[in-house]
Amino acid sequence: MANGKPTDHLTNFVVVVGRILIALIFVRAGINKIASIDATAAEMAKSGIPLSNILVFGAITMELGGGLLLMVGLFARWAALALFFYTLTLALIFHAYWAAPDAQARLQASFFFGHLSMMGGMLVVVAFGAGAYSLDALVRQKA
Repeated sequence: MANGKPTDHLTNFVVVVGRILIALIFVRAGINKIASIDATAAEMAKSGIPLSNILVFGAITMELGGGLLLMVGLFARWAALALFFYTLTLALIFHAYWAAPDAQARLQASFFFGHLSMMGGMLVVVAFGAGAYSLDALVRQKA
């Protein structure tokens, strides 16, 4: 908080809401994968991912763990950077619309560009941090 003006509080609140909304999709995806580990591993294997029955747990950890870290703003820059590269990988492997059959190309393009949008949000967090209302800020304050 630079000078304690009401706009500072509003800006800090908006940053928290934005951070939570960016992270929400990852947390939900991680929870959904926990509920359907076998189906998720099968889908990963179908897309050519080796050891999918093991790597599915890495995906859950990345989505749920990274998403929760981002939500609370703890190691937020690192979590956002990891989620950026994770999302890039997902976009290229699962939503390569340029290689999809014509019947699926439009849907895959939509998913692909949605992933790019999420990646943009991650880069904002990498650049500017979690904001004043975060565990990162609290840790800095105590140090």
